[in-house]
Amino acid sequence: MYGLGNLGNKITAFTQRVVDATQYLKDKNANILANQFFRSGTSIGANCSEAVYAVSKADYLNKLLIALKETNETIHWIQVMYMSKLIDKPTYLSIKADCEEIAKILATITKNIKQSISK
Repeated sequence: MYGLGNLGNKITAFTQRVVDATQYLKDKNANILANQFFRSGTSIGANCSEAVYAVSKADYLNKLLIALKETNETIHWIQVMYMSKLIDKPTYLSIKADCEEIAKILATITKNIKQSISK
């Protein structure tokens, strides 16, 4: 993903996992869950992409905070998929770990931006 370096690469790879998992869920006739997961999972990258061209530091922060919220929602849907036995434990642990890593990076970035704005 342009302009976000390593975080962008992680988000791009995660987004591909979301797309693949969505198709898998639809094949299992879990369409409503697939749609919710797809919306939140792909929104992470969309908001980070918007942040790259933010018009101010506050706008940049806002886009990344939205991405962080979408990441948290995506973790919720991953847990629902596992509890519903739509994905096995290794898949659950792997995709959840990827999403949590993105969340931790976004949390650190947004915390640092908030601190720099308040100075």
